[in-house]
Amino acid sequence: MRKATGTFLPLIAVDRRSPQPLHRQVYDAFRAAIASRGLAPAQQIPSTRLLASELGISRIPVLNAYSQLLAEGYFETRVGAGTFVSSSLPEQIEEPQQIPSVARTKSRPRPIARLASRLPSYEPTPWLRGLGAFSVSQPALDAFPLKIWANLVARRCRNPLTSSLQYGDPMGLRDLREAIAVYLRTSRAVRCERDQIIVVSGSQQALDLAARVLLEPSTAAWIEEPGYWLARHVLMASGCRIVPVPVDEEGLDVRAGIKKCGNARAAFIAPSHQYPLGVTMSASRRFQLLDWARRSGSWVVEDDYDSEYRYDSKPIASLQGLDDTSRVIYMGTFSKVLFPSLRAGYIVPPPDLVDRFLAMRHAMDVSPGYFYQAVLAEFIAEGHFSRHIRRMRTLYAERRAKLVECLGREFGSSMQLMGTQAGMHLCMKLPKGFIDYKISAEAARQNLWLWPLSPTYMGKSPQHGFILGFGNTTTAEMPTVVGHLAALLDKRSGF
Repeated sequence: MRKATGTFLPLIAVDRRSPQPLHRQVYDAFRAAIASRGLAPAQQIPSTRLLASELGISRIPVLNAYSQLLAEGYFETRVGAGTFVSSSLPEQIEEPQQIPSVARTKSRPRPIARLASRLPSYEPTPWLRGLGAFSVSQPALDAFPLKIWANLVARRCRNPLTSSLQYGDPMGLRDLREAIAVYLRTSRAVRCERDQIIVVSGSQQALDLAARVLLEPSTAAWIEEPGYWLARHVLMASGCRIVPVPVDEEGLDVRAGIKKCGNARAAFIAPSHQYPLGVTMSASRRFQLLDWARRSGSWVVEDDYDSEYRYDSKPIASLQGLDDTSRVIYMGTFSKVLFPSLRAGYIVPPPDLVDRFLAMRHAMDVSPGYFYQAVLAEFIAEGHFSRHIRRMRTLYAERRAKLVECLGREFGSSMQLMGTQAGMHLCMKLPKGFIDYKISAEAARQNLWLWPLSPTYMGKSPQHGFILGFGNTTTAEMPTVVGHLAALLDKRSGF
């Protein structure tokens, strides 16, 4: 039996002046709501007393309507629980008067913004739909200290503050911003104070906020090639002119970017662990980029999404920490280090831009939700966050090493790996003749979540390969899933 949902008062209107009896009006309203799926199977229906009070009518017409709906099988009762929409109704229910769909009506044109039409339709590709081996951006959820988190949540629920029900500070909870500032100064060498930090709903909102504040339609912006596809979507939505700048073993090729468009308004980059290639931007390239931003009056948006995890050296300091002219806007997220559904991140604009970022953030979303900000602030303040990072660094190092070992055993020197020194994914390039997205679609049907490399390119000659996440795959599972990958690739075709 399907689990019942909560009781909500349906939208029912009665007209005392209508020649139709009140009980029939109530009956027709419920039947139409069920037929249109406004009321779902197994959804609980309010009591006759409550509905009568809400409609301002006698209880008798409501009782008569409920009785008829029960007799016809639209409602069912459960002893001690109440009245529910029948859980055995068919998918399609004939409705006496169907409302014409938009497609069948004759109406005027239905215009939308030109910028909105630039974006591709939201259709999750097969490799984005699953949770499991090789899926990118999935942390080790089995290793998250869920009991500690649950205790903090329960503590907040037992001692709620009335003030927490009001709109909050658009910059975010003060205690959380203080904790983030201490963490960033200590661990990432970011030059920041609490009052520079704006809490956002993950790095995607941070990217969108930066684009809204810094860019105008038709202005040029650099983006890494290959690069993060959702960052590309943000820039498409902003209407700016996207300039793809190649990435090599040293990161973004600054000279190539200057040659292509030296007066770009901004550069969107991930210097500590580039997505998808996983390379770290060299010191010389970092200084070249900062020098270009200073001379051209441009901005650099630094996405520092998973730089906490480095395995062969200490974490690389942020680019923002090297910037002495306040040209870098720094952003980060808790999605990779904690869990994605938390939807919490932050952006650190230079002091003179905080007001503009804050005004735009308030216009977009008013303020972030209070509850999980408060829980996260306590999670950090009590030391759970730093301990979790240390544990995950060791765990991911083991999983990365096992993945590299298994790939080497299966493929030898016939394939190229990139980005094995940091983060939660690595990049595997394929020889010519392989079409990565076709293999990824086939793999998804076998519960193997290979993210193809080629869609991360804007150019017409992309490199084919796979972005292999290892955060949520145990070392014990690694040989099996790599063997599965080898079988899909067919060793006779180049390996």
